[in-house]
Amino acid sequence: MKKVFVTLMSIALMAMPAMAEEVMNPIITAMPSLSIAPDAHAGGLGDVGAATTPDLNSQHWNPAKYAFMESHGGITANYTPWLTKLVNDIDLAYIAGYYNISERAGALGMSFTYFSLGEVQLTNFEGDPIVNAAPNEWALDLSYSRKLHEYVSMAVAMRFLYSDMNNGVNAGNTGSSMEMYPGWTMAADVALYYRQPFELPMGTSYFALGLNISNLGGKISYDQNNTSSFIPANLRLGASYELAFDNYNRLSINADVNKYLVPASKGSKFAVDENGNPLEGQALKNWYYNLSSPKGWYQSFADAPGGFKEEMRELQYGVGLEYSYDRKFFGRVGYSHENKWKGNRRYVTIGAGFHLSIVTLDVSYVIATAATNPLDNTLRFSLGFDLAGIKDLVNNKK
Repeated sequence: MKKVFVTLMSIALMAMPAMAEEVMNPIITAMPSLSIAPDAHAGGLGDVGAATTPDLNSQHWNPAKYAFMESHGGITANYTPWLTKLVNDIDLAYIAGYYNISERAGALGMSFTYFSLGEVQLTNFEGDPIVNAAPNEWALDLSYSRKLHEYVSMAVAMRFLYSDMNNGVNAGNTGSSMEMYPGWTMAADVALYYRQPFELPMGTSYFALGLNISNLGGKISYDQNNTSSFIPANLRLGASYELAFDNYNRLSINADVNKYLVPASKGSKFAVDENGNPLEGQALKNWYYNLSSPKGWYQSFADAPGGFKEEMRELQYGVGLEYSYDRKFFGRVGYSHENKWKGNRRYVTIGAGFHLSIVTLDVSYVIATAATNPLDNTLRFSLGFDLAGIKDLVNNKK
């Protein structure tokens, strides 16, 4: 049973096209759904969001941006049918919101992520069907952000992670090595955001930088045999420049670069015995299972078997352009790039948005540029509400 779900996690969740095993060396984590872009705004910009204009979904990309939100509060709901080229019952739901206490006191942010893997038929090692299950995982987090300077803000976030790969179903194999249990852990984010306006003859333009170190937490285990997996700790850096052409037309240029703070599961330069010989087989597995999270974060910068060249392959890039008219109508295009030996997730994204004083509606679409990419044709939908605007509307009607 465990073998079935390990295969499911590495193939279905990671959404990686099949390539030659001897050269493919992706970063493998538990709960890879935490790395999926949950909203249509960033989804239309090539999965870029560390330094983009603050919005309702900043909790995922950079919670420090909430300190720059002009409204006092808002909430958004997002929905993504996932891997639609392969199956039709996997989806991601994401709800986020914030409350801006005051410019001096800062802002609170919160989000809830739910990822459903649909219905899966569990089998034993002989391949005989046992029972159907509905694997799922979810995360709940809370952030606090505050301005440190007129142009600089900082945020911290705490997150509870829960992953249930078989709904507690163990097919009567109590006490066997095949048993699986829900895994859970805690994680934290640390984020910085810099946004400075520039007065130009055409209007006010903005330059922004963003940093978000996310999912710094413990490992997850699905059994009682001392096996554990790293969650997708990630370092994200971003830059954005928003140029005003006049009082109505604006164009922003955005870019992000990501680095998983997760050690290599095979071929790590640090996986050696006391004589400096590479570990193999069960010894390698035991080394990986016993590796602590902080040590794994540190080693992730220099453990790739291919040296510096392979470390650079682990970087993921995204770029996006956004045109806005009167900050009410938006058109977006972006590109996301991952090295072909690290997953080969490469795609163009397009998106559109509509914003009124109370309601925000966004949609995005993925066009894969790598052959047989199951992310092709992925749609995302986002619907947001300005709670302060709703409150003002209600008060004006009284």
